[in-house]
Amino acid sequence: MIEEVKVDSQTGTAGSAPTGTPGPDRQASLGKLVEQISEQASRLVRAELALAKAELTEKAKKSGIGAGLLMTALLILAYAVGVLLLAAVYGLGTVWPLWLSALVIGGFMLLMTTVLALAGVQLLKKGTATPDSVQRVKDDITSIKEGMHR
Repeated sequence: MIEEVKVDSQTGTAGSAPTGTPGPDRQASLGKLVEQISEQASRLVRAELALAKAELTEKAKKSGIGAGLLMTALLILAYAVGVLLLAAVYGLGTVWPLWLSALVIGGFMLLMTTVLALAGVQLLKKGTATPDSVQRVKDDITSIKEGMHR
């Protein structure tokens, strides 16, 4: 720890005081302290709002991807229905090989539709949750208001 040595002008003795320890002339006034608290609270709220914005952007991105996956699932479902209808037509008109192959392809398309739809729903659920930073900003504002009333 760095110490600064002070010499008393009346007695000539040396004393030491740690650097950074406020003497009577260095103590901050109450007005300065209130100003610092106000500035720090303002910075805290701005930082929390920036964090909330970043979280909302991330959630919007996930929601967009989820919606895209759902749309892809719907497109595949439309083709699957067409293939299954074709399989039914071939099944009625011919024997085993043609309609069975169409039925297998249609079943595979339905399986893919299910997987994509479940993935899209999961991403949409994650994207619609309230960000944690929104609650933290509300808590900060409440704390500041309570502190000002004391």
